[in-house]
Amino acid sequence: MTGSEASPSFRLAYVPGVTPTKWVRIWNERLPGVPLTLVAVSPAEAFEVLRDGGADAGLVRLPVDGADLSAIPLYTETTVVVVPKDHVVAAVDEVSSEDLADEIVLRPLDDTLDWEQPPGRPAYERPATTADAVELVAAGVGLLVVPQSLARLHHRKDLTYRPVSGTPESRIALSWPEDRTTDLVEDFIGIVRGRTVNSSRGRARTAAEPKSKRADAGGARRKPAATSGGTKSGGTSTGRGARSGSGGAKGSKRGKPRRRS
Repeated sequence: MTGSEASPSFRLAYVPGVTPTKWVRIWNERLPGVPLTLVAVSPAEAFEVLRDGGADAGLVRLPVDGADLSAIPLYTETTVVVVPKDHVVAAVDEVSSEDLADEIVLRPLDDTLDWEQPPGRPAYERPATTADAVELVAAGVGLLVVPQSLARLHHRKDLTYRPVSGTPESRIALSWPEDRTTDLVEDFIGIVRGRTVNSSRGRARTAAEPKSKRADAGGARRKPAATSGGTKSGGTSTGRGARSGSGGAKGSKRGKPRRRS
């Protein structure tokens, strides 16, 4: 495959909020000779990084930008509303989008939710980033609706969050350029899909196994069964020779001997 043999390394891009720790740990256990490098990217630049070869694969938010990129959906995040701790929303376990109708809801320019109609009242100006929006929430300017992982990423002691229903959800996927599906990409696909190291579709076990050992195993499967009267196992007799050697007694029963005149 292109790339994986020439450069024995793997670069994994990931967008804010995604935590690839578990998958990286499994990679290091299965392929200790292939270093994995994490590449932090913004949602806006994630797909161009993949196209330009800045990463072999990426943990991104759907939808994928373009038919040239493959994607495997991994999980869907809970959507939450970030509020000051003394806000009325903090007193309940969950709210709906209708409950936010009278609130100013900030929508940053890097918003990751695919809205048809955002809840609440729009702010006079959209913040540039989610981090900026969190600062405005802390200042009492408005509320912020985001995937739960981003609320955790931008956690502040004076803020909290609650699940909110009736809003879009963010889906995380593994994506990579379709024309660069290398062996290492296949290895990482196996990891995120939960395949074991001995899976028939996994590659790590076979790649780590010495060639001589695999050849011996294959030879053992191809070894013919021993014959009763043929050559020894180390011989080089053909199949026809083996049949004539072992079938002598049976061959004598096929026809009666001629009588001498």
